[in-house]
Amino acid sequence: MERLITRGAEAEIYLSEWMNRKVIIKRRVRKRYRIKEIDEELRKPRTKKEATLIIEARRAGISVPIIYDVDLTEMKITMQYVDGEKLKDCLDGMDEKKQKDICKKIGKSIALLHKNGIAHGDITTSNLIVDGNKIYFIDFGLGEKSSEVEKQGVDLHLLRGAFKAAHKNEKLFQWVFDGYKKNFEGADEIRRKVDEISGRGRYTVRG
Repeated sequence: MERLITRGAEAEIYLSEWMNRKVIIKRRVRKRYRIKEIDEELRKPRTKKEATLIIEARRAGISVPIIYDVDLTEMKITMQYVDGEKLKDCLDGMDEKKQKDICKKIGKSIALLHKNGIAHGDITTSNLIVDGNKIYFIDFGLGEKSSEVEKQGVDLHLLRGAFKAAHKNEKLFQWVFDGYKKNFEGADEIRRKVDEISGRGRYTVRG
């Protein structure tokens, strides 16, 4: 029995069971305004790419849901259900020591992604799940294989924006970057790119 828990622009997320396991099923939905054949040509590689990125991230040492099955006919990925809380919902309730520890772990994980040529594309506190001492990265739907400084900068820029928009402690991003810099040789270049990207946003708003 599948239960819809989230509906996004590109996919629907269901809670279900698979081989006696509680699982999440991510199904890329058909866009009715697109010709069926073209729609399939778009959804199939995107489904395959997302599953591949999750598998590669896991091999690189990042906590991500285990992939159990990929169905390129129904355009769905069946994966581990992570029984935790979205970071967005629990971060502000933590003491500062816990926040610092979690942020440094996030920074290390982002560094591992980037060292392995993976850009997540949508790192926000809604796409990070806290389960005990682990921080799970979810939703690689906008991710890609890339070592471009721009893509890596966008990953950190998005997370900094999420902290500013929804969380109180102004030290959060610096702690993330501390963990990132400790584990990624090109961190200073990426930080400059983050600041550049943020500057573009401010210019756009003024304009």
